Amino acid sequence: MNPHEISITVKTQYLAEQSDPDNRQFAFAYTVTIKNTGTASIQLIARHWFITDGENDVQEVRGLGVVGQQPLLRAGEQFEYTSWATLPTPAGTMRGEYFCVTEEAQFFQAPIPEFALVMPRTLH
Repeated sequence: MNPHEISITVKTQYLAEQSDPDNRQFAFAYTVTIKNTGTASIQLIARHWFITDGENDVQEVRGLGVVGQQPLLRAGEQFEYTSWATLPTPAGTMRGEYFCVTEEAQFFQAPIPEFALVMPRTLH
């Protein structure tokens, strides 16, 4: 087993109340669960997102931690947080990476698989 290995899952939700389609603002919440599936304790230090809208315009977001935290996860522990993004189109994608460090000061990157942000369609 890899000493520094994490599992990342994402659930998304369209936020109709915070969206304004007439003004090209579509808001989405995403909940990320990060689980330490390795054998060493790890700390999430920073994030790097690629947010792509329906017109293939890409916005990059970098920053320390997630939602103001840099969680330390021991083997088997998990951390969950919810954040949000807005797009000028009703659909898009996000992907990225977390920058982490072990207690032994080994740095590594954990890829965040691409996930979709999609406004639900109403059938008439």
